[in-house]
Amino acid sequence: MTYVIANIHGNYQKFKDLLAEISFGEQDLLYVLGDLVDYGEESMELIADLSIRLNVYSVAGEHDFLAARMLKGFDRMLKSGATPDAEYIAEMTRWVKEGGQSTLDAFRSLDEDQREGVLEYLEELTLFEEAEVKGKRYVLLHAGIADYDPDADLEDYLPEDFFSEPLDPAVRLMEDATVVVGHTPTASGKIEYGEGSIFLDCGVANGGRLGCLCLETGKEYYA
Repeated sequence: MTYVIANIHGNYQKFKDLLAEISFGEQDLLYVLGDLVDYGEESMELIADLSIRLNVYSVAGEHDFLAARMLKGFDRMLKSGATPDAEYIAEMTRWVKEGGQSTLDAFRSLDEDQREGVLEYLEELTLFEEAEVKGKRYVLLHAGIADYDPDADLEDYLPEDFFSEPLDPAVRLMEDATVVVGHTPTASGKIEYGEGSIFLDCGVANGGRLGCLCLETGKEYYA
C-alpha cells in the first residue's frame, strides 16, 4: 500500500503509533510531506528512524529547509569556535521562537557523527515526489507551487516556490494529477479534500492529531 503523511513536527511517538496502526511493512511505501522538525521534542529520533527506511520518501517543508541552514551554521560554529554574524543570529532567534528551540536542543545533544548524519538527511530532502496509484497520478509536495505554469518542469522551481504559496482548496492546480500537501492545518482537524487536492496537516504541532491516508483505499488513519 501507498501512504502519505505530513507535518510530523518531531512527534515521533505519534508517528510510530500510526505505523503500527497501518501495519506498515517492507512491502509498503510512505511519503512524508515536509515539516519533520520543530515544535515536538523528538525531531532527531524521527530523522534517525526515517533515514534508515528504504521505503519512506521525505519531502522538505519550510521548517526542514530552515532547520538545515540553521543547524549547519550552528555545527560550523561548534567546530570552529567562530562568532556568527548578526544576520545569522537574527535568523536563528526567529527560528527558535517559531518552533526551532526543541530541534536545536536535540541537535546539540548529538555527537559529531550524528550531527553530520542529520544535516546530510535534511540537505538531501527533495522538494516534491510523484506517484501513480491504481492508474491515478499524484504530485506530493509540502505547501503549493508559486506561480504554477503547467508547461514548466517542476525541477525548475526554486525551493521557496514550494513553501510560499499554500494550495487553494477551491482551485484545481493540475488537470492531470491530484496534488497532496501538508503545511496548513485543516479547520476540521482531519484530512480534507479540495478540487484535485488533498490536505494532510491535522494540526499536530498545536496539539492536534497526526493524519495518514492510504492512496489505494482512501482510508484515513489518525494518532
